[in-house]
Amino acid sequence: MVNQMHALSPQDILDGRIDLPLLADGGALDNPVVVVDLDEEFSEDEARAVSAKVLRSDRVVLGRYTGRTPDAATRTLARSLDSTVSTVLTENVREFVGVEDPDAELASVFDRFQENPYASVVASQVLRLGENLSIPAALDVESLAYSTLLGTPDFKRWLTGRGPRPLPPPAPQEPVLIERRDALLHITLNRPERRNAYGAQVRDGLVAALQVAVMDPGIEKVLLDGAGPSFSAGGDLDEFGTTPDLAIAHLIRTRSGAARLMARLSDRIEVQVHGSCVGAGIEVPAFAADVCAHPDTVFRLPEISMGLIPGAGGTVSIPRRIGRWRSYHLFLSGAAINTERALDWGLIDSIAPI
Repeated sequence: MVNQMHALSPQDILDGRIDLPLLADGGALDNPVVVVDLDEEFSEDEARAVSAKVLRSDRVVLGRYTGRTPDAATRTLARSLDSTVSTVLTENVREFVGVEDPDAELASVFDRFQENPYASVVASQVLRLGENLSIPAALDVESLAYSTLLGTPDFKRWLTGRGPRPLPPPAPQEPVLIERRDALLHITLNRPERRNAYGAQVRDGLVAALQVAVMDPGIEKVLLDGAGPSFSAGGDLDEFGTTPDLAIAHLIRTRSGAARLMARLSDRIEVQVHGSCVGAGIEVPAFAADVCAHPDTVFRLPEISMGLIPGAGGTVSIPRRIGRWRSYHLFLSGAAINTERALDWGLIDSIAPI
């Protein structure tokens, strides 16, 4: 059971307030999220000591900061947390998420945490583990965690709320188009009637196209875009929860998905995105070395609201662009961000009317 969100001072942490067991009887979560007030005064040595305690904790630890540009001690402590909301809008300080009202933002985030506490805790663990792993290993961690969450009551509740749906119909045309022009391979997601949802047919078509670039050293550049109103509106919701074997689902995601190939080809890939890029619609592009967005593009990662975490590589690709702190905030809040903030954070590389 998730109780009230606890606000602690750095001294409270040194006194052991986050050292209690995470789980109560029956595996229920016991106060799994706490907030640290970074407005308190503390030294660099104290910041390092508090950080060591935080990094050993099983809890999600969020920060609150309303001061001016953070000093070295504040940044040291913030780096050990999962995310910190702040009135400081310094976009190049990746540990902080600039908001107008930190207290209101924390209240909103806490409400979302309460709705799906297990996914919220697992997302934190996956991000912390993944930042020190190779990309293939981090993708395995993400996928294993994702398969675990597919078996939870929270995801089953989301499935029930969604209601039964038939599987998507076969694509009326090739789901992914490939065109070779000299040293350029142009790949287009081509299910505009489903906003290029990242379902099995689009995934398999994209993987086949990327394998062409892997096998042909004469391809110097890969251009990836999408037909229709959106580059990709994310995973096909009609396919969620349809693989009965969770181990097979893990192997499909990691060995038959596009993430590994996108990472392998990263230096050669430019992705042009537009419209609503949800879930996989930004998770997959974020592996590329160059992501260009149309000015109308909006990005969102709603998986925690479904009792899941990003499962198309987003816990790996996105923190490698914007840091795990802002990544966790995007995952937990589910908030949409526009191209200006995406560019400031480094989620994309340019904005153009493509």
